[in-house]
Amino acid sequence: MKKIPIEIWSDIVCPFCYIGKRRLEKALASFPHSDAIEIKWRSFELDPEANPMPGENQYKRLASKYGKTEDWARQMSANMTQMAAEEGLAFDFDHAVPANTFRAHQLVHLAAQHGLQDAAKERLFKAYLEEGQDINEVATLIRLAQELGIPNDQAEKVLAADAFAQEVRHDEYQARQIGVRGVPYFVFDDKYAVSGAQPAEMFAEVLARVWEEARPQPVQLTGTEGAACDIDGNC
Repeated sequence: MKKIPIEIWSDIVCPFCYIGKRRLEKALASFPHSDAIEIKWRSFELDPEANPMPGENQYKRLASKYGKTEDWARQMSANMTQMAAEEGLAFDFDHAVPANTFRAHQLVHLAAQHGLQDAAKERLFKAYLEEGQDINEVATLIRLAQELGIPNDQAEKVLAADAFAQEVRHDEYQARQIGVRGVPYFVFDDKYAVSGAQPAEMFAEVLARVWEEARPQPVQLTGTEGAACDIDGNC
């Protein structure tokens, strides 16, 4: 049976992307055909030029990016933390380490070759948003890859040689082609796009629609009375 793809453009440092992941998973948990769905994570960098300074915290970086005060950034982060908590996530912006995510995206592509793409995305989200791990560091990424079951030598080689750089750039090129300007961005079966961490109910509606269109039911044609035989042999 051909799988129905859901492509998701996201960034590791995007809080809404982790929330959106949980909400989609909630919708899939109640979707009777979830085994026919294939999730494909696509790379997207919110800040490709990010060059975090040692000791820089998330609040100062957020305030600087939007031209706001640090108090504003703290309040926004607190609101985000509360939203995440409703999805069972425990964001910790006090210890979040601002990061450039290019290498992390390469690691996700490597994980895909091992059938571990979704697990890698989950682990990286958690490392950054809940555990305060520094995903700028190659050593951190290699350790996380090892936790997933990816051999150290493979992770080291990929990260040292930018082995999946072209794949990351291709994902980002595709995003530009279809007009993605923010993440998370979900594309269902190349037909329907959902932007943002929408409620699980919306994801459920789109899943149902895509399934119906991908698996149309046979049309029932009605003839004259008595123009058929039943299972008992009555005609």
